[in-house]
Amino acid sequence: MSAAHDDDPTANPAPLGLMGFGMTTMLLNFHNAGLYPLDTMVLAMGIFYGGFAQIIAGVMEWRKGNTFAATAFTSYGMFWLSLVGLIVLQHAPIGVAGPVKATAMPAFLGMWGIFTAVLFVGTLRLNRALQVVFGSLTVLFALLAIADATDNETLTRIAGFEGLFCGAAAIYAGLAQVLNEVWGRTLCPLGPVARG
Repeated sequence: MSAAHDDDPTANPAPLGLMGFGMTTMLLNFHNAGLYPLDTMVLAMGIFYGGFAQIIAGVMEWRKGNTFAATAFTSYGMFWLSLVGLIVLQHAPIGVAGPVKATAMPAFLGMWGIFTAVLFVGTLRLNRALQVVFGSLTVLFALLAIADATDNETLTRIAGFEGLFCGAAAIYAGLAQVLNEVWGRTLCPLGPVARG
């Protein structure tokens, strides 16, 4: 995800959005893979870096006229805020029931999977790095939805490791843009797609 206008002198917000998404995704999926319990570290990252930082990046992309990145970053920022809300609100002393694991969470994750699959189609006109991020994220949402629907812990762990790959791909895509810009040449290839 890069600026739609090459003559725009403002900074590229895509690395911020990709890093917010990638790092938060990796931390949550260390939990899904069974490496540590869900705790305030993951939830705080979900609110501030996965949530607010991506929303900021999305607004900056909107200002640049980049509809794809504005939609993706703002939406996934809201995803993280929604997910934290689903986890935290059920424990608040306000009588709010948590999502029903067998129906509500699979529906939530499934809808995000469909949204991501459509955005994946958009990446076919962008670059290979983003294709990997959105393709693996589509798979991640499908695995997590099925794991929640079937209460299958093994599938959740598999999804966790797949999520680590997805997060790492987003971190690569974000940092590659930073390093390529700083060095003024392609140090880390993103695999641009030839447009015909």
